[in-house]
Amino acid sequence: MCGIVGYVGKNNAVPVILSGLYKLEYRGYDSAGIAVIENEALKVIKTKGRIKDLDEKIRSYGEINTNCAIGHTRWATHGAPSDVNSHPHISKNGRIAIVHNGIIENFLELREMLEAKGFEFVSQTDTEVVAHLFELNYKGNALEALQDTTKQLRGSYAIGVVTADAPSEIVCARKDNPLIIGIGEGENILGSDIPAIIGTTKNYIILNDNETARVTCEGVEVYNALGDNVSKEIHVVDWDISAAEKGGYEHFMMKEICEQAKAVKDTLSPRITKLLPNMSETKLSPEMFKNVRNIHIVACGSALYAGLVGKHIIEKLARIPCLANVASEFRYNDPIIDENDLCIVVSQSGETADTLAAMREAKKRGAKTLAIVNVVGSSAAREADSVLYTWAGPEIAVATTKAYSAQLSAMYLVAVYAAMSKGILTEEMAMGYCKEIMDLPELIDEVIKTREQVQYLASIYSNRSSTFFIGRGIDYAAAQEASLKLKEISYVHSEAYAAGELKHGTISLIEDGTLVVALANDDDVYEKTLSNIKSVKARGANVILVTNKNVTADPEICDHVIKIPKTIAELSASLSIVPMQLLAYYIGVYRGCDIDMPRNLAKSVTVE
Repeated sequence: MCGIVGYVGKNNAVPVILSGLYKLEYRGYDSAGIAVIENEALKVIKTKGRIKDLDEKIRSYGEINTNCAIGHTRWATHGAPSDVNSHPHISKNGRIAIVHNGIIENFLELREMLEAKGFEFVSQTDTEVVAHLFELNYKGNALEALQDTTKQLRGSYAIGVVTADAPSEIVCARKDNPLIIGIGEGENILGSDIPAIIGTTKNYIILNDNETARVTCEGVEVYNALGDNVSKEIHVVDWDISAAEKGGYEHFMMKEICEQAKAVKDTLSPRITKLLPNMSETKLSPEMFKNVRNIHIVACGSALYAGLVGKHIIEKLARIPCLANVASEFRYNDPIIDENDLCIVVSQSGETADTLAAMREAKKRGAKTLAIVNVVGSSAAREADSVLYTWAGPEIAVATTKAYSAQLSAMYLVAVYAAMSKGILTEEMAMGYCKEIMDLPELIDEVIKTREQVQYLASIYSNRSSTFFIGRGIDYAAAQEASLKLKEISYVHSEAYAAGELKHGTISLIEDGTLVVALANDDDVYEKTLSNIKSVKARGANVILVTNKNVTADPEICDHVIKIPKTIAELSASLSIVPMQLLAYYIGVYRGCDIDMPRNLAKSVTVE
């Protein structure tokens, strides 16, 4: 959530900042702004609404030529979306502008202190505290002022600052909130994520927690918490800017749905050698699974539902007890976890605040940690004992599709590797599973062909106010992700239930015309699920059945059948979810929703 871009260099900074902000729209925001240094004077332009509104407002000011600027997209936390609450925020003297992602937890006590010293506040935000505190600490050296300021802050932050006194310099800092600096030739750029910088350079460094930096045209200086200058490894983006563009699709979400086969293949191919899991680059060892007592899978949102699928397959294959935990609850529940346990955290960005906090709690209690993440060099990847990257590429739509599918693939690999490590699966048995896993990309492409049928079903049911998803076992885990997708994209109320629980209360909600989507792909419980489907059909529900069985619509069972290819039950979630993503997408389109940027949502949730 929220996005920061800062540029200093040989080109006009304004179009660079706007381009970077447009590339960060996926992070979720409700206002945007820019601060420029022109003729040694500070100018701030900001507005509630979209970046295009900011773009138009900037044009109304006439041509602005500057080599230094910072920009921001805000997702409201402290204070409602408004022009005045938008970033950048300026100091009392009007010569300092600040952008900030995160939460300043002690902003109230700092505000009281600053008000006592004569500082006046115009916004409801916690960030304005940082602007005034910076002015209080400023003695002519912006970097020193920022270092002194961050020592007084509690909470999380990525901060960028420009001052009229140093018109070709940006200073920045990071703690528990991502910030990278792109290294160019005669120009440097900072941003919250790679898409913001890739139009300028593919080379970048990652700021670690409690580091500060001075960014100028000539170079970048980075300092640790002690104030010592530190050298940084330069990373190189290994994908092209076109990967973060729509490429002819109407929405990023549809593009990313169609990219799932490639994302899964890219995740699997480097990790399967001669049809056996190869985890050498992850630092996972067989001993880790031989001696593990419990596995705790910790995540939020879609990543949690990928974890639920992981729980099923790890328990089934490796016979290790697994708990799938909501990250925001985990560390506050005094979890029973110690050096005998493994904590697997799942996060697309690797910066999800609750997930990071849960992993740190697990490490503090002695547990081994494995991070399944998409972003190279992210906080989770750096801090975990082992890391398994999902090579899904950039995912721009707020609602995850291909990253979720890549996470499922990673879970399958962990399950087979764990089962082999414990001696439960022989090499021959493991090869059989890996063969089925390697077939998934081709099967996913097959499921994409249901697109036209699903669009038709969406046209019929897009006017329903409530939808229920049901399934058993793996299908129930997949149903929870399906329900989340529909809620996220179309704003239709939806819930997922274990099919066997319907008779324990939920069936009272079924009436004529209620839409029920039933997932039934596990032979062991297929007949049981069919019985549950009949019970909702008998009460007037319209039923869409998603199955790998050769069945046709039957008035007593279902109104429509979406047929998916056959695979082993443990892997079926990778196939059943695809038509569910398509259903959510098309219902959202028919309801006129903002597909790639659903209201109130953010791509990367970096605050609690």
